[in-house]
Amino acid sequence: MGLAADIVTPERAALVERMALLGPSFAERSTSHDRDATFPTQNWADLRDAGLLGLCIPTSDGGLGGDFVGYALVAEELGRHCATTALTFNMHTATTILVGQIADDLDLDAAERSLLAERRSELRRGIVEDGSIHSQPFSEGAAAGATAGYSTRAVPVDGAGGGYRVTGRKIFASLSGAAHIHNVVCLVPGDDRIRFMGVPADAEGATIEGDWDPLGMRGTDSRNLVMDGALVPAGNEWLPPGVFDQAATRWPYFYMTLSFAYLGLMRGILDATGAYLRGEGGGGPARRDHPIKQQGWAQMNLTYDRAQSLTYRVLGECGVDPSAEQVRRAWSSVVTVMEGAPAMASVALQVCGGRSMLRPSYLEQAYRDARCGAAMLPWSVEVCLDRLGRTGLYPEHDEAPV
Repeated sequence: MGLAADIVTPERAALVERMALLGPSFAERSTSHDRDATFPTQNWADLRDAGLLGLCIPTSDGGLGGDFVGYALVAEELGRHCATTALTFNMHTATTILVGQIADDLDLDAAERSLLAERRSELRRGIVEDGSIHSQPFSEGAAAGATAGYSTRAVPVDGAGGGYRVTGRKIFASLSGAAHIHNVVCLVPGDDRIRFMGVPADAEGATIEGDWDPLGMRGTDSRNLVMDGALVPAGNEWLPPGVFDQAATRWPYFYMTLSFAYLGLMRGILDATGAYLRGEGGGGPARRDHPIKQQGWAQMNLTYDRAQSLTYRVLGECGVDPSAEQVRRAWSSVVTVMEGAPAMASVALQVCGGRSMLRPSYLEQAYRDARCGAAMLPWSVEVCLDRLGRTGLYPEHDEAPV
């Protein structure tokens, strides 16, 4: 069997189909959210009603039982219809993967394992029973990469109940006005272990600031999260101290999840261009007999197939403690997708002609959305190329995978 057949199991295919049923309605709403830079609230209500907020929560806890690969395939399908919703869905689902499959693969002692089980049980309950939405803002804008250290601080609270007072600032905090809990990484003074904890959106001292009027991905509502002594209950520290550090070095695939949404966007660009060339959708006669347009169409298919094939190879080997070569392929996969999406969108505009650049046009919007991927941390194209440019040349450095 081929690799695609190996990773697209019947169970994962069923999850993809569940998302595909929602796709057409998401696509219909996409234009208005892009025009007005508004969060796709109704899409999230549909995700909740379809049980997809619990995509990567075990069935024993009321979820759908998806794993990392299943999420990647579902995110690809979602991105095919609405890339903005796919990006925000990533922030929510990545948290459930981190405290679930990834944490299960790491080395924890009995006490840490017990604490993890208790904390994530409540996180999962809130999602499944209450429809809680989680965001995951990591970037602070203080360093070139989101894995270069954090200035956000969590000061333990003395007395009954405990918890922390968190102070810091997270930029590009997607779902800033929609999330119920903002899951942030931070440090406790005097302790170099990274903490991962959920700041309630309604916590005193937690505010959203700034405007959101970007080039593309305009519905993500990624304003700034500012925390000034925001109170975080002790039970909202989802991982035991230091477990996030393990995840960052031993499960680096966690950092490539954004690319799956962009792979789906590439498929959406193919869909739209193919429909135009075949004369479908009331856009005029078929143009598929034009040799130059055929060349553009061929180039688009090559770009997409390269990106999907490399991504699927990475998905076929992802797991804990990857080799240096496997991490290199993950970086290459991210670059191939994030550079391939705008390249495809550019060719699509050329193939489909001037009307495709007029708003509202799916391809005009897709071009702007696709341009945003290269800069997205923590594995931006710049970061990945920097690491790819050094990997294998300085083995004596033995750098950490992330």
